[in-house]
Amino acid sequence: MKIFGKSLSEYVSFEKWFLVLILAVGLARLALPFFGVPASIDKFFSLTVLFLLGMIFYSITVHTSGFGSYKQLLPVIALPVILGNCIIVGSIVLAILTNRDNIFSIPEFSPGHVDGKTWGHAGAHAVAAIVLSIVLWGLGCLLMLATKKLAGGEKAQAA
Repeated sequence: MKIFGKSLSEYVSFEKWFLVLILAVGLARLALPFFGVPASIDKFFSLTVLFLLGMIFYSITVHTSGFGSYKQLLPVIALPVILGNCIIVGSIVLAILTNRDNIFSIPEFSPGHVDGKTWGHAGAHAVAAIVLSIVLWGLGCLLMLATKKLAGGEKAQAA
């Protein structure tokens, strides 16, 4: 299966260490409370911050490495966002099924301090994976445009 001229395995290979980092931080956030780490500390292991840092890094690297351009940036940004939100959705479903809160379902971190153990919350994160991917891709395209202008357009890609 090709996505904008590249296989899924090419995208995964291009950002494998970042995907491993997303997986590690997401699972660490879920596990830390079981080791007695309070939520006030756990909240600093942010997937959202990683998504933003990844968007900045890959918006520059996709062009400068010659991996691709705007089209290829979308899957590069979407993969970690989808992976992170899959961890979050799975954690919310776990909280629903066990009736035990975890870092992704506690009311302290939800708007309005409502119960996070709901199917609506899980569904919202499924939608957020798509919406956040598109928003970050749009911002990344602007950053890539600036990178192309500063690097001398297509000449940098050929080098």
